[in-house]
Amino acid sequence: MASTTTAAREHVEEIRKTKFSIGGDPNPLTEDLHQAVKNLSAELYAKDVHFFMELIQNAEDNEYPEGVDPSLEFVITSKDITNTGAPATLLVFNNEKGFSPENIASICGVGRSTKKGLRKRGYIGEKGIGFKSVFLITSQPYIFSNGYQIRFNERPCQHCNVGYIVPEWVDDDQLLSAIESVYGSSTALPTTTLVLPLKPEKVKPVKDQLSSVHPEVLLFLSKIKHLSVKEDNEDPNLKTVSTISISSEKNLVISKSMDADSYMLYLTADDDIGDEVDRECGYHMWKQRFPVKEENKVDVRMEVEEWVITLAFPIGERLKRGSSLPGIYSFLPTETITNFPFIIQADFLLASSRENILWDNKWNQGILNCIPIAFLQAFTHLVMSTVDAPDFNLPNKFWFLPVNESSHPKLNHVRDTIKAQLKNKSIVPCESYTEQKLFRKPTEVGRLKPEFWSILTKARNQGVSFNHISSHDAHLLSSSLDDVEYNVILDFLGIKPVDPEWYAKCIAGSDLVMGVSEDVYLQLLVFIAEFWGSLFQKTNIKNIPIIKYVGMDGKVDLFKINSVSQGSGTNKLLAADSDHIISWLINWNTEFRCSTGKFFLPKPTQEAIGSCSNKQTLVKWLKDEVKVKFISVYEYAEHLSHFLHSDRKLAVTYAHFLYRSLQKKHLMKYEVENLCSSSNMPIVNNYGEVTVNRSGVLVPSNGSKWVELIGLNPWKQHNYVELGEDYMRSKSYFGIVTSSEELLSFLREYVGASDIPHLSPPNAAIPTLSSPLTKTNTFLLLNWLHHLRTNWDRLPERFLSSIKHGSWLKISLSGSPNHRPPSESFMLDSSIGHLLQNGSVLVDIPLLDVEFYGDEIKQYEEELRIIGVRFRDKDACEFIGERLMSLASSSMLTRDNVLSILKFIRYLGAHYLSQENFIDSIREEEWLRTSRGYMTPSNSILFSQEWNAASQISDIPFIDQDYYGKELLSFEKELKMLGVSVEFNQSYQFVLDNLKSSSSLFWLSSDAVILILRCIQNVRSSDKVVQALKNQKCLKTNLGYRCPSECFLLNPDSEWGCLLQVFGSFPVLDRSFYGNSIFSMANELKKLGVMVEFEDASKAFTRTFKQQVSSSSIRKENVLSFLSAYRKLKTMKVKFPSELKKCIRQEKWLRTRLGDYRSPNECILFGLEWEPISPISLLPFIDDSDHFYGKGIHDYRIELKRLGVITDFKDGAKFVVDGLFLPQDSSNITSVNVYALLDSVKKLKEINADIPDVFLKKVSQKNWLRTHFGYKRPNECLLFCSKWDQYLKPNVGPFIDEGFYGSTIRSYSDELKVVGVVTNINEGCKLIAGYLNSHSNFDTICRIYHYLSEFNWQPVDEVSRKIWIPLGVDKGEWVSLKDCVLYDEKNLFGEQLKVLEKFEYPKDILNFFARVFDVKFHPSVDDYCKLWTTWESSKRQITHVECCAFWEFVVWNSETEDTFIKNLSKLPVLDPTSGGIILCDKCDVFIGDDLFLMDLFRSSSRPIFVWYPQPCPKGLTRTMLVDIYIKLGVRTLSESAPKTVSDVDISGFEAVDSREKITKRGLFKLFLGFLADPRLKLEVKKRHEAVSRLLALEAFETLNPMTVGYRLSLSSGDVIEVEAKQMIRWDKQNSKLFMQKLERSNACYKDVIEYGSHFGKVIAEGVLWENEEFVGELSELIRLGFLVEFDEEAVDFLMKIKNLQIFLEDQNYLSSTFSS
Repeated sequence: MASTTTAAREHVEEIRKTKFSIGGDPNPLTEDLHQAVKNLSAELYAKDVHFFMELIQNAEDNEYPEGVDPSLEFVITSKDITNTGAPATLLVFNNEKGFSPENIASICGVGRSTKKGLRKRGYIGEKGIGFKSVFLITSQPYIFSNGYQIRFNERPCQHCNVGYIVPEWVDDDQLLSAIESVYGSSTALPTTTLVLPLKPEKVKPVKDQLSSVHPEVLLFLSKIKHLSVKEDNEDPNLKTVSTISISSEKNLVISKSMDADSYMLYLTADDDIGDEVDRECGYHMWKQRFPVKEENKVDVRMEVEEWVITLAFPIGERLKRGSSLPGIYSFLPTETITNFPFIIQADFLLASSRENILWDNKWNQGILNCIPIAFLQAFTHLVMSTVDAPDFNLPNKFWFLPVNESSHPKLNHVRDTIKAQLKNKSIVPCESYTEQKLFRKPTEVGRLKPEFWSILTKARNQGVSFNHISSHDAHLLSSSLDDVEYNVILDFLGIKPVDPEWYAKCIAGSDLVMGVSEDVYLQLLVFIAEFWGSLFQKTNIKNIPIIKYVGMDGKVDLFKINSVSQGSGTNKLLAADSDHIISWLINWNTEFRCSTGKFFLPKPTQEAIGSCSNKQTLVKWLKDEVKVKFISVYEYAEHLSHFLHSDRKLAVTYAHFLYRSLQKKHLMKYEVENLCSSSNMPIVNNYGEVTVNRSGVLVPSNGSKWVELIGLNPWKQHNYVELGEDYMRSKSYFGIVTSSEELLSFLREYVGASDIPHLSPPNAAIPTLSSPLTKTNTFLLLNWLHHLRTNWDRLPERFLSSIKHGSWLKISLSGSPNHRPPSESFMLDSSIGHLLQNGSVLVDIPLLDVEFYGDEIKQYEEELRIIGVRFRDKDACEFIGERLMSLASSSMLTRDNVLSILKFIRYLGAHYLSQENFIDSIREEEWLRTSRGYMTPSNSILFSQEWNAASQISDIPFIDQDYYGKELLSFEKELKMLGVSVEFNQSYQFVLDNLKSSSSLFWLSSDAVILILRCIQNVRSSDKVVQALKNQKCLKTNLGYRCPSECFLLNPDSEWGCLLQVFGSFPVLDRSFYGNSIFSMANELKKLGVMVEFEDASKAFTRTFKQQVSSSSIRKENVLSFLSAYRKLKTMKVKFPSELKKCIRQEKWLRTRLGDYRSPNECILFGLEWEPISPISLLPFIDDSDHFYGKGIHDYRIELKRLGVITDFKDGAKFVVDGLFLPQDSSNITSVNVYALLDSVKKLKEINADIPDVFLKKVSQKNWLRTHFGYKRPNECLLFCSKWDQYLKPNVGPFIDEGFYGSTIRSYSDELKVVGVVTNINEGCKLIAGYLNSHSNFDTICRIYHYLSEFNWQPVDEVSRKIWIPLGVDKGEWVSLKDCVLYDEKNLFGEQLKVLEKFEYPKDILNFFARVFDVKFHPSVDDYCKLWTTWESSKRQITHVECCAFWEFVVWNSETEDTFIKNLSKLPVLDPTSGGIILCDKCDVFIGDDLFLMDLFRSSSRPIFVWYPQPCPKGLTRTMLVDIYIKLGVRTLSESAPKTVSDVDISGFEAVDSREKITKRGLFKLFLGFLADPRLKLEVKKRHEAVSRLLALEAFETLNPMTVGYRLSLSSGDVIEVEAKQMIRWDKQNSKLFMQKLERSNACYKDVIEYGSHFGKVIAEGVLWENEEFVGELSELIRLGFLVEFDEEAVDFLMKIKNLQIFLEDQNYLSSTFSS
């Protein structure tokens, strides 16, 4: 130890002297060293805490003695053990091998790490300054290791002025004792100890960092197994650091392959806080290696050839401390949070602060690209490793999927790649309901509704089999995973619900309906109901038997939904609407033999529905979709009644059903009444017929009263039914007997079976009443009527009529007996009757014979009154009147008859009898003769002078006095009583009612007109007379007789007469003809249509005005006259009606210079200010030429302006834009014209007016704006402004020519924008791009590209989708985008593509080409295919560099391998002569998978083996190429070269003992052990048969060599043939084995192993000819056995390591075979 310390001290002194010149010559670099260390240490880390990570990193990179568990311990103490005044000291203990002289030299320099270039050996440090990070927390760090006792100081050394790296020897035994005391005096100190006296301001940050050490810090460290943090403080209550001890333990490797290892790692952590840290966590670890691609290499990792990526999958909750859960490790945790449920470890390049990885670094990008591959393999391994585990273990593995998005785009790309590639992996567990577990791709798997899982589970528990559940066109997701808990996982995998048709197939393919209990069946129906609309409505589930029902035989059967839901409004299935009637309805439906074609759901099903928790949903579905009708007994009975019309027996049964249902109270009384109504209930009549439509039911005729009065059922044709005999018999149903008396009583009450007087008659006559009735039958009839009257509101009409008009009632007529109808009979007081008979000589009155019927007849006075018998004198008078009027209708009353009527009226009045009844009976009949024929009295007139005037315009019905004579005038009073009019008495309405036809009403006199006006004045409605006179020239005017609607009533004082003088064609009523009184009837004249007001006159004037305008008849004089009248009316402040105002403003009555007529607001009155715009517009100036209005029109400037004519230029902008007329020759357009046009646009913008589309179209269609590229349309022009200066000059595009227009043009930016000029720099891309190909200067084109890029231009046509390829300063060509590529790193495409990078385009423009033109960054797959096609056709040899570059691209673009397969017809082959690579048809090249055969075929004259690079680049391994070649269709040599065996010439062979040569016990034991392998599935008998083939062999040997041939057939038809030795041959047909003799004692090892190989292969093929896939394994075993001559002990060992065993039956067979 002393010698070690001495050597260490000498080494330190040497460093101080030689490097820092302490005690020697000054070193001029010392100040630079000091500054370099200071700068690097200051800026290396952003946070103080990262010194901790650097110390762990250093410890991981250290070397450790064998047998030692590497550990790292941190102890912080409040003691100042260094006596430097520090408030606390941090000690770091590490049991490494210790510091070497090289290590000491390294930390005494800058950037001289001893780990450089050792990345491949597992070193994780790289910056060479890790230790120096301690200066962030201490100013004097101490190191004690391997005899070194040194310290460093951040202050410059007083000898050399350098800080940080100058070592000072520490010779302080007291400090060492203090260190031992802190560590524990009973334990030897670890090899290396760091003592860090802390800076005062760093104590808390250091303690905080130590307290938050993450338990997973050891997760990816390969060396350190233990790490601990503790605080040394005499008073435990003063502790401020959380203690923690972390250990890691790795189990044996579970799985190991060429590129990946899988193992379990366990972390345990103990702390002093309690529950803050989970004590232990296991991690599935997956470590995989990937070759580093050339494009991802960086200088700092140039020596690293492969990436090692480790993924950690925590089992359960991760170990954590605090809130941080690092997601990415670069051996130690970074601060990157991935949101992934697994942890990523790789050799990432980190930012100097270790907080994050360098996202844009290409090394890191290469690692990130490999992570999806590693994850997929790891995840697949995790899932498949649980195949034999219980199902509930599987779902936990799927929580490792990165379902949540990351906060970083690069990680999201990793996630998206994983997600995309998972779709092609068979990793999703499927439900098979068998012992075999199935895994399928996510796209092949479907989810079930949770409700259906419950149904399947219950059904399986009840014995239903689902073994074929995966045969329904989709694999079913495992039930353990198909849960809402895993929705986020399943969504990530893209697992969708199964197709709804799957459910139908599952139900149809299993006994899921009839094989389950009723509650499960109901659960199935509820499931279908709940998802009917969203899933099942359009599926085949409608066509599978699923709905239970009770059939005609009472057994349960199934219906398809379609078979019961077809048809509109039909219900094939029924169910009871309450539980207590279920059995009742099912039993009766069976009794009725389901005659309705409807069936009930089974009783258990209905009861289950009633108790179902989802009853509402299920019932609604059954009703709406299955058309199940839930019915009551009433509804069933109502429906049943429609199906019993043809079955007599069922009709009677129906009556019993109703009666019994009423008795059971299943039917209410009112329901039975409804069911028994005449339109519902079927009845069996006395003929045995079933009838439904009936009006009444009769009791049997035998013994009835009705047959006495009306005979045998005369109303049969009126649906009156007599009950049949079937109702007279008793019946028994379900053990209950119903007697005939009970049934008849029921029918009387509810069906209405009845007899007189309770019989309700139909609306039909009684035939027997056509002849006289006996007194008895008369009173029977009256009694019936009495009953009907008291119980009915109204008697049937025909029934009552037959009684009223039948001649059955006995009467007395002038004292003589007779029979008359009641309606013609009277029952009057005897004195009144006698009086009336004496007063009427024309009519006799029939009186009822009271003496015959007696006083009893008086009891039925009301009934007699109902049937028509009359009792009052009023009735008698009416009877007389009716008779008279009847006489008048048959033959008109004579003059004498009429006078007799008038006398009768006078007679009645004289005897004080009422005249009204008689008069009322005749006054409305037409019996008075008038001038217009026979009229009613009320419509007749007795002429007088008052009616003279009216007779001129009306047809008055005057009574014909010439016919009746003067005697008629004596009856004026009686005529008035009848309603005849005698005085005129303002009968204006009567006059109008009898108005003559309109054709007679012309040229009326003034009296006639005045009368008509008074009629209009006094009647309520004058429409008739108005219509009659409407078109008649009945009114006299100054222009003759005219129709009312053409006339004007013009008061002399009217102020609007001047308006009528404009045209002089208005007819005015003749005042002298009618007098002044006509003016008092203005309202009545107005009703007739005469125009009496200014508004009326204005309307007529308006019409005339419009007519004149429409016929172009309005002349100059009319216009000037109107303007004069307009001025006058305005002066008088007359208010113009709106219609007139609208007319004169809107009608086109003003002529313009354009030769057309326009409305005022469409015209302009010319002035000087209109001259500038005139050359480029056609404007509607009013024609003020001498040929039309002349200059005088300007005198009415004010009136024209009021009417809307434009007089000022500022108001005429709209006309300018509407009348724009640009000349053909644009050079004629001056700048003044353009500014005038733009001023008009500006005016429109100021008033917020819309710019007409027509104007915009006009200005957009002509080239009228001058630009640097000539005259252009506005939308082809640009307005230059200062913003363009930084990008372009005016001459590069169509900018408006300011030299022509002046700079003022810029102030019209808004107006130019309106007409289409591009004024915004952001919008000029399209135009500028359009002039690209007019330039050839490279700098100008680059500036244009820069502008286009800046403003995100997108090409819109193929013309603009070209790129300039410069061929000099001002020369070049425009090429198509498909011919361009940005980069060609491999330099393969110089002849095929334009590589833009080579033409010195700036990088931003190259990016622009990629972004906008979609120019490829690198050559595409198609480009590579075309390149290869070019090489194929050129027949030139390609270089190794070219071939490597091409196939590296193919290998790393495997997703497009189909494209290469289609396009590559030739493949590379190495030409052994030239050493170059030639391309051969892929049908004629082969993969050399058999070295033996390759040696044979290499001797052929042509190269046939595919090319491989020598040596293989890391990105193009032989394995990768073989995989691609196979996919391209290249055959392997072994499968393409069939073996040809010639016949054996037995003459050259010698027979030998097969037991000596072949059938050895060890060989047979090996056979039997191998054949017993469960994979071969061979029973004992089969095994023994296979082995017995060897026992039957005859063996032959020869010294001569045997050969076998191989041949390859090429596409050209050529065949390559070779020969090889064959030492063993088995003739299976003859059971003979031919062998080449081998003398083992003289043979070399090669001969022995060659012979053994041939022997093993031939024997294995002979024994396992039915199991060829196992020949290779058995062949290898035989070869090994042959080498040890099948020694039994050696064979037993061989079988043991190969896990083979001999079973008892095989042992017995072996013993019996070798018993001798």
